[in-house]
Amino acid sequence: MSRILVLGAGSIGRLTATRLVAAGHEVDLASRSGSTSVEGARTVGLDVTDVDATRAAVAGTDAVVNAMNPAKYTTWDRDWPPMARSVQAAVEAAGGRVVLVGNLYAYGRVQAPMSERTPLRPHGHKGELRRTMWEDLEAADRAGRLRAVELRASDYYGPGVANGTSYLNDYVVEPAATKSTVRLVIGSPDVAHSWTHLDDIAALAAAVAVCADDDVWGRPWMVPSESATLREVAERVAALRGRPQPRVVELAGVARAALRVLPFMRELDETRHQFEAPFLVDDTDARARFGLQPVPLDVGLKATVEDLLG
Repeated sequence: MSRILVLGAGSIGRLTATRLVAAGHEVDLASRSGSTSVEGARTVGLDVTDVDATRAAVAGTDAVVNAMNPAKYTTWDRDWPPMARSVQAAVEAAGGRVVLVGNLYAYGRVQAPMSERTPLRPHGHKGELRRTMWEDLEAADRAGRLRAVELRASDYYGPGVANGTSYLNDYVVEPAATKSTVRLVIGSPDVAHSWTHLDDIAALAAAVAVCADDDVWGRPWMVPSESATLREVAERVAALRGRPQPRVVELAGVARAALRVLPFMRELDETRHQFEAPFLVDDTDARARFGLQPVPLDVGLKATVEDLLG
């Protein structure tokens, strides 16, 4: 049995904690408020920017799963660095292991499916931040101060996602389930894109956190994912609901321009390329090493629709 500290009580953190508890491990689930619980896990209130408190929480654990995200998408540059530095310092002090739940921002514009060996060439400040976070952990791992892994997930979807945090849930799945037209805020309807189900992130995080094998650590892992165009997703959702196939259209230029008054929409400029050209992952390594397969897209979409519509 391992003792695992899961940082972040959002959807990914809760799902990871649930899997670890089910597998018989001792789990601490930490969040700033300490108000979110998972059956069988110990609930911890923790502000990770408090370095001493974070070191105390990490002490005695076998691994830490960093499933946190700053509260605001528009303030990553301010909020992420102190959080990341504190967690890294605490794990180094304990000589332990850390699993960083990441994304694909650091790859930037790509011409082929992304694997763990694809060079990181960020397209903007969020990608630079994610690259720095991983490279700092990687350097510490190489120096022998800790063991580190980054899990790289594509744009995620699934039941239980907080409103406003999944482009697929909010702008494709829900309208396709209820309306005759799906209007895309960003992206082309007919380019292939990899989508990561939340539970597939949790499955890989739980598998890695309790594995001490040397070949697992000191490297990134792509989270197993399924791929489809936005139009294909919309059509599958409509079929699952027994509805006519929806129109899938790009939002008119005037409407898109009007939305740019919102800081969140301006922040999407950095990742717009992910939805305008094929953006695919090669997750062969994780599937082979851990025996994992992604949630089939139709299964994931059905559960998502049921969660969104009640």
